[in-house]
Amino acid sequence: MYKVHFENRFIMLSPEPDRLQKYGLFYKFNDTKELYKIISDFQSDKKYGAINIYCPDIKHLWRMFRIYFTEVVAAGGLVKHASGKYLFIEKKGKLDLPKGHVEPGEDSKTCALREVSEETGITGQSIVKPITSSYHTYSWEGISYLKRTDWFLMQYSGEMIRVPQMEEGITKIDWLSPDELNDIKENAWLSLMDLINSSILRR
Repeated sequence: MYKVHFENRFIMLSPEPDRLQKYGLFYKFNDTKELYKIISDFQSDKKYGAINIYCPDIKHLWRMFRIYFTEVVAAGGLVKHASGKYLFIEKKGKLDLPKGHVEPGEDSKTCALREVSEETGITGQSIVKPITSSYHTYSWEGISYLKRTDWFLMQYSGEMIRVPQMEEGITKIDWLSPDELNDIKENAWLSLMDLINSSILRR
């Protein structure tokens, strides 16, 4: 299955109807013209928090879905300190993780390490392992983008810096323990909570 976020709403693509969650609407994929109308309507009409589009050939559905968008790739890090706390930033009024676009000739791992340092000021972090990639959409100058963000769990034992990098648009840096993460839902993107739930709270 593929979950694509539209800010705090999402479209779930699955091989069969996903009855485990509550959706505003279910659609069976028939043709690309209908699919693209569904996407366009979902972008403009925010009355539904989530819809489910399903097709037995999920790879074909995913391929057709992606063609609707201009694709970009980003990478970021979930940094765990030796104390057991995790590094978070606040950007545009929302809790987030450090991330950014992959530059030409750069791989996702290098990008993730670079972005963490640029946005938080820490150095010396190292990658432990890749974790689930996330997908979200946004529009800019009339173009719809689909961004895949490759995430990496990182370890760090240095100073717990709390000075935000204002030039990067960061307004706050926080180090939070797993016990504190359930209290941040109202100030976090849905995609971030999905990542937290799968990478920290379910461990």
